[in-house]
Amino acid sequence: MSVLVLVLAVSAAFCLGIGFVLQQNAAQHAPLNDFLSPRLLLDLVRVPRWLFGIGFMVCGMVLGAIALGNGEISLVEPLLATNLLFALALSRHQTRQPLGKQGWSGLALLAGGVTAFIVAGEPRSGDAVTDPLRRWLIIGLMVGGALLLTAYAKKSRMSSAPVLLGVAAGLLYGVQDALTRMSGQLFSSGGWGGLLTSWQPYGVLALGITGLILVQSAFEMAPLRMSLPALTAAQPLAGIACGVGFMGDQLRTDAGALAWQATGLTAIVAGIVLLGMHPAMPTTGPREGNRAGVGV
Repeated sequence: MSVLVLVLAVSAAFCLGIGFVLQQNAAQHAPLNDFLSPRLLLDLVRVPRWLFGIGFMVCGMVLGAIALGNGEISLVEPLLATNLLFALALSRHQTRQPLGKQGWSGLALLAGGVTAFIVAGEPRSGDAVTDPLRRWLIIGLMVGGALLLTAYAKKSRMSSAPVLLGVAAGLLYGVQDALTRMSGQLFSSGGWGGLLTSWQPYGVLALGITGLILVQSAFEMAPLRMSLPALTAAQPLAGIACGVGFMGDQLRTDAGALAWQATGLTAIVAGIVLLGMHPAMPTTGPREGNRAGVGV
């Protein structure tokens, strides 16, 4: 594993984790009638804390894109999932809650799961799948699943909506990561002309904006622990599916390696859930149905 990719991916995770906490701190005060509406972003753009959070998130996305340009998506995605560790660290500073057994167990599961998956899978580059049907089938399943989850979340509102929106955003961000890597490859081979005449960069932009609306809607509805674990768990799974499915990423496929990879992914998800449910993660009081403005 390249040290450069490791440093870039973990740095990206740090920026994403800090950015998510700052965004939720601001979004929890947004008016609920902006739920799943682009107006939500127009309200939040007036809040300095949210802008700082977006700044960290953009830095994380840039670092993640560079990491994806230098390493396999199946390698980078598990490392990006560690953003929850940094989110918990900032949240713990805000709430003064000790980690305790739950926190340390979550940390051990997440770190051990990432290590087990990478060591057992040995992600490496291969030839991308040239069949467009296979590529569009995988992308369609991810995007279609996100749309269905969003539609159900719109009906359920205060109950399961934050979790559903977190999963939906994670699916979109996983596809976005795959398209980001493809865009980097297009730029390397054809420069700006080859990049701007392809659909991939516009797909990255569309998925990024849509995912941002979903995430902020989830953040305004409920505590961070309700949405961030779902997002953090769904994104690497979607990204790995895209990487192996049509981008040519190769993993070891012998029985022992597959068993350790499955164990690693299970540990990652379990660790994310434990950390997301930790008392240190920010909570909010009951929301009013029609909040007039946005707090600072």
